[in-house]
Amino acid sequence: MRIGELSERTDTSRRLLRYYEEQGLIVANRSPNGYRDYDEYNVDRVLQIRGLLDAGLPTRIIKQILPCLDKPRVIYFPDATPEMIDTLELERDRMTARIRCLTRNRDAVTEYLDAVLEYRHTGEIPTPVQSGQG
Repeated sequence: MRIGELSERTDTSRRLLRYYEEQGLIVANRSPNGYRDYDEYNVDRVLQIRGLLDAGLPTRIIKQILPCLDKPRVIYFPDATPEMIDTLELERDRMTARIRCLTRNRDAVTEYLDAVLEYRHTGEIPTPVQSGQG
């Protein structure tokens, strides 16, 4: 598929797809006229990359762990240096902290939304729920 189709199917700009290619995260074949031609597997690959970027991983780390994601349950680690392990542990811990923060924020928004919807439905202001009471 051409870059435009990959862009549409992954909701990723062409510019960003070219950047992923420059970083070695995806590979495009070149047709005789020089156009990029992407294999079908690049759709999932781009979505994986975006998910990892959204999780806060930098492209240099994504490039190193992408081979591990190609084949589930098959882990490649020939070049896993102590520094890389430390970096991955740090990134994992950062993700865990972000998940906790996102969970708290989601729960707060849900509580607020529930209260607003209850008020709209009944016209009564809901009684606040006290956290930590049990």
